[in-house]
Amino acid sequence: MTTEIPVENLTRDQAIAELEQLSEKLKRANQDYHRDDAPTISDGEYDHLKQRNLAIEIQFPDLKREDSPTEKVGAPISEKFTKIEHSIRMLSLGNAFSDDDVAEFDERIRKYLGMTGGESLYYTAEPKIDGLSLSLRYERGNLVHAATRGDGAIGENVTANAQVINDIPKQIQNAPEIVEIRGEVYMSHSDFMALNKVQEKANAKTFANPRNAAAGSLRQLNSNITAARPLRFFAYAWGELSAPLGTTQSQSVARMREFGFQTNDLMKCCDSPAEMIAHYNRIEELRPDLGYDIDGVVYKVDDLALQSRLGFRSTNPRWAIAHKFPAEIAHTHLEAIEIQVGRTGALSPVARLTPVTVGGVVVSNATLHNPDYIAGKDSKGNAIRDGRDIRVGDWVEVYRAGDVIPKIRDVDLSKRPTDSVPYVFPTHCPECQSPAIREEGDSTIRCTGGLICPAQAVEGLKHFVSRGAFDIEGLGNKQIEAFYNDETLPIRTFADIFTLEARDNAQFGKLKNREGWGAKSSENLFAAINEKRVVALNKLIFALGIRHVGDSSASLLAKQYGSWGALTQAIDTIQDYQGDAWDNLLSIDGVGDVMARAIVDQFHSPDQRKIINDLVAELDIQDAVVQDNSNSPVAGKTVVFTGSLELMTRAEAKARAESLGAKVSGSVSKNTDIVIAGPGAGSKAKKAQELGVQIMDEESWLALINAT
Repeated sequence: MTTEIPVENLTRDQAIAELEQLSEKLKRANQDYHRDDAPTISDGEYDHLKQRNLAIEIQFPDLKREDSPTEKVGAPISEKFTKIEHSIRMLSLGNAFSDDDVAEFDERIRKYLGMTGGESLYYTAEPKIDGLSLSLRYERGNLVHAATRGDGAIGENVTANAQVINDIPKQIQNAPEIVEIRGEVYMSHSDFMALNKVQEKANAKTFANPRNAAAGSLRQLNSNITAARPLRFFAYAWGELSAPLGTTQSQSVARMREFGFQTNDLMKCCDSPAEMIAHYNRIEELRPDLGYDIDGVVYKVDDLALQSRLGFRSTNPRWAIAHKFPAEIAHTHLEAIEIQVGRTGALSPVARLTPVTVGGVVVSNATLHNPDYIAGKDSKGNAIRDGRDIRVGDWVEVYRAGDVIPKIRDVDLSKRPTDSVPYVFPTHCPECQSPAIREEGDSTIRCTGGLICPAQAVEGLKHFVSRGAFDIEGLGNKQIEAFYNDETLPIRTFADIFTLEARDNAQFGKLKNREGWGAKSSENLFAAINEKRVVALNKLIFALGIRHVGDSSASLLAKQYGSWGALTQAIDTIQDYQGDAWDNLLSIDGVGDVMARAIVDQFHSPDQRKIINDLVAELDIQDAVVQDNSNSPVAGKTVVFTGSLELMTRAEAKARAESLGAKVSGSVSKNTDIVIAGPGAGSKAKKAQELGVQIMDEESWLALINAT
């Protein structure tokens, strides 16, 4: 039996260990499923493992492994098949698990494309077939080869087997010279049951489900076996084309139908998230009677020109998403509520549950988010669960959000013990007993102990040595915890790491003589620490663990100030969150008021500043690398985009400006050099006018930077 800690409550040590385990499990699962057609876990459990891996990577971005499963598609092909390299990669799809996810998908698309809410945007919606992906290449109308997805780049050559499937034409008419049709090989429920009866009579292997049967039948070395199996094929996509099949997804699918392929009759064009969800609900109702397996509905932007603009992420397209059917739920007993303290002092409540299976996974913990959630409120103070609070001893309904994170959906008041009492959230930190307070506008209660709080101090040190920060080999989470609690050679602050060797030399009891250490391992640790004394400015900023400052924000700060001296000098001049230096900090695109205050507070705190200064005394901090944009007309200038951009999206404009050495700001100040104002420019354009800042329209800006 396995239990899971909510991702947000994992320690870094636990996250590293779990990411390693998940990598191995998913690698094996991919091989079992995609290569060997003998899955050892359910589809739901596989989705859970992959989503949990992604959730941990989001929580700990610096711990993402080079062999991360989130960057992989399928599995390497079996050696029993020859290889076929896909001319265009076969990618997977991102997932949506709720109506809100679908609405957010539409919002992301519109934002990326620079579209307003009133503009029409059409999507196709069709059932997501649970089968085996296949790519069919036709040249001058003739089927020349067929390949499985494989790892997305290289698939297995199953041409001989594809040729004996009735749904796959050997020749197509009136087609472009090169056409790659992609779709799903599947088996109907009735054919699956009939096949298993035949297998049983022959004392041969039976199949667990239609998907396994379809995959195993297609991936036979003997095509006669495949021919005897009732395989079917739905076409829904394409790879390489020498000429377009249409201007939209729906037109292209209709063209494939004209070629003689089976396409899904339930595919529909929708003009809004509401219509997409309505069609999803209809398909879900029809699901039991379809006669084949589906596990959701796929939405795709219909306009192929927009698909081209949206492009792809590493493993999936931005313009498509799979809306999965709901996760399973279960009921169990809430045994206790425990509080975990994180690096920033957040007190995170965790429900300890009587273990229960949810969607094929045993769950014994569930996140409770914050005090409001326990009390039956959302982040805006509105009632959730009809205002029902959560209490120790309750009988609760548990589900896995996105088939990953266990959460409590509801409480059964009819089973609530008569002596139960509302849960009282701690007013003091359970680790250091410092007051725990809730800042205005924050849903989280935080410990005020800072570095005197062991939990915050240890987690801060773990963050400091993590892969995205100083990345000191041999000084992982377990070692940090051990050194923190050591009385003779402790590591309690960042600087203690870099004075470790000197302190070890000055004392009688050497590290090399301790249990678990030796002359070589201690020598290697000191060498690894000394190697990290030279550090890039952005790495140092990130390593400090300033609240709200992540890896990308640290890079923005390093790029803005250039050197450690310039950064500290600017922050030291800020008083009462006002003045030119404060305005300059806020002008950095991506740095808002909350983050800026956290930065200033960290550097202005006497205790925190001493810790920082002691650390800096041990380091050689490298200035930020400045790109040579000497020929750029906007190098070093601060620009602000405001209003509606019509010739490019905001994301495209920002990326182009930064590539030419400009600094893109989100607000106008006297430090702003140029404001690019589109239709609807309001207060920013007005302020630029008042300050005498140069204002130009979009066309003038493009002419200035010589854009094509």
